[in-house]
This record gives sequence, structure tokens and C-alpha cells, in this order.
Amino acid sequence: MANTKLKTGDTVIVRAGKDKGKEGKIVEVDRKSNKVLVQGVNKVTKHAKPSAANQQGGIMHQEAFIDASNVMYVHKGKPTKLGIKVEQEERNGKTKNVRKRVAKTTGEVIDK
Repeated sequence: MANTKLKTGDTVIVRAGKDKGKEGKIVEVDRKSNKVLVQGVNKVTKHAKPSAANQQGGIMHQEAFIDASNVMYVHKGKPTKLGIKVEQEERNGKTKNVRKRVAKTTGEVIDK
């Protein structure tokens, strides 16, 4: 099981494969298989039989999952690695450790 730091809604750029250089938002993250579904990337052709949901059937084009290691987070227009920074915050008089994602190139906190 991989520990991917990517989340749904993040903007990423594809670093390897047939769609290298394309940019898109993450629609879904599958942490178990370490794959992400990126909008407009890795389009595949699927043949569907007619059903109640799809009366017509035929050939459909949809996005397929891509390995998380082949995409990189985009921060302020530039691809960057992600890190984790643990900060202590005080809530209701108790001190708690809070994990925040950090852009490795700039050191800026991504999640507020």
C-alpha cells in the first residue's frame, strides 16, 4: 500500500506515458492501488452493450486510472514534489499534532 500525498481536486502534470506534459485536475484517488484518475488524461475507448442506463450502447471514450508515480503536483504553475510538515496547534486548550502538505521547492504550506 502506497502513501500518496495527492488529493482529489489537485492540479497535476503527467510526467511519463502517452499523455506526457498534459495537465489536469484529479477526479479520484485510489490509495490501495496507488492510482489517480486525471480529467482529460489517459483517454480509453470502451465498447458498451445497450442497457437500461445506456439505451444506445456503442463506443464510449472515458478516462482511465494512471499510476500516481507518473504525475506531479503543480504549485504556482511549476511541478513540485510534496512533503509533510507536522505542526503543533492548540485546540480547546489541548496541543495536537497537525500534518500539512508542503511544496518541496518553495517550502510553502499547501493545505491551510
